[in-house]
Amino acid sequence: MLTIWGRLSSINVQKVVWAAGEAGQAFERIDVGGPFGGLDTPEYRAMNPNRQIPVLRDGELVLWESNSILRYIAARYASGMLWEEDPARRVLADRWLDWMLSELQPAMAPVLWGVVRKVPPFTDPKVISDAIAKAEALMAILEAQLADRPFLAGERFGMADIAVGCGAHRWLNMPVERIARPRVQRWYEQLFARPAAQAALPLPIV
Repeated sequence: MLTIWGRLSSINVQKVVWAAGEAGQAFERIDVGGPFGGLDTPEYRAMNPNRQIPVLRDGELVLWESNSILRYIAARYASGMLWEEDPARRVLADRWLDWMLSELQPAMAPVLWGVVRKVPPFTDPKVISDAIAKAEALMAILEAQLADRPFLAGERFGMADIAVGCGAHRWLNMPVERIARPRVQRWYEQLFARPAAQAALPLPIV
């Protein structure tokens, strides 16, 4: 059985929990991080010297970094479903994992911290409005990508939808005004209907 360390309110933990569910793997999740603490213990630092979440243990293997864990679960336990064996097909999904970490997640974070978590100085209206504008530009990219395909990498649900779907879940459920994106909304509703997604994506956003 897999062991996942991390609080479920973390978007990076959500990716891993969702992937494990889609792959049909039983797991134990242990709350650490945020209000649960536990990241500074010698035991946790031995697993992840960065003192971040999530961490995955699978037998003797211990992994940190959410996208690396997502790729591992997909390749080991969901080949042909979440994972494409053909590198030319797989990279169409892989790029969205990197985009999520490098573009969408940093754009949305100040909105979460300012509007939902009320963390100074992110409560400054200009900080929030600037972050919303950045996030909207990225959501426009998603809207365009979904114009001619049901999922981000093509015709089949895969790991790209998990990674970016966690971001869409956060964005579409935060208490801010958004530009209507019907293709993104359709795609998100299709994702959120999946049992593994519902188990991984709690509401409300906190």
